[in-house]
Amino acid sequence: MSNEILWFLFALLNFILIVGVYKLFGKTGLFAWIALGTILANIQVTKTVDFEFGVIGFTATLGNIMYGTLFLVTDALGEKYSFKEAKKAVYIGFFSLIATVLIMQVALLFEPSTLDFAHDSIATIFGLLPRIAIGSLTAYIISQLLDVHVFKFIKHKLPEDKFLFVRNNGSTLISQLVDTSIFVPIAFLGVLPQEIIFDIFWTTYVIKVIVAFIDTPFVYLIKHIQPLED
Repeated sequence: MSNEILWFLFALLNFILIVGVYKLFGKTGLFAWIALGTILANIQVTKTVDFEFGVIGFTATLGNIMYGTLFLVTDALGEKYSFKEAKKAVYIGFFSLIATVLIMQVALLFEPSTLDFAHDSIATIFGLLPRIAIGSLTAYIISQLLDVHVFKFIKHKLPEDKFLFVRNNGSTLISQLVDTSIFVPIAFLGVLPQEIIFDIFWTTYVIKVIVAFIDTPFVYLIKHIQPLED
């Protein structure tokens, strides 16, 4: 299966799982997704993949879908509950990433057994994670809080249900541009060739824009779903 088809299926899988976790666990499920998604996005971003759409080919990081789901979740919380709950989700994600970095750095200090086969692989991923985490933490807290406030501003101006897609996409497109502008230079400058960094920058934002549009029906689903627990 090509990367292009797999990417769209992967995006749908993430969004379906978010709807599922909300149906099963309500608001608590969305908070859990924020913690899970923040950690997984920062692991996935260490992997780069190539895409080809016709004559256009580019390199992108894998974590963009998972990271994009975080904005979907905070928008859903702000829409259905309150902006206080949306901010709480942002802080949960922030703490989750800090805890992951600290715990895994200590874990890497342990001398592996002669029978160990996983240490080098773990070190490859989590040895790079601190730099990525610094970029991600900085970009995350700024862009996520910006997303919450922009969403709140648009909702104040356009409160009707029919404008939910404007609130969702408008806040996400603005905050994701800020996020990408902060994260990519911090995470990859001096690590990857400049032409690859440039590719990652613009493709990352374009992909986040696509993710924002794809997730719109799922925001409406969450808004109208009655969870089993809340």
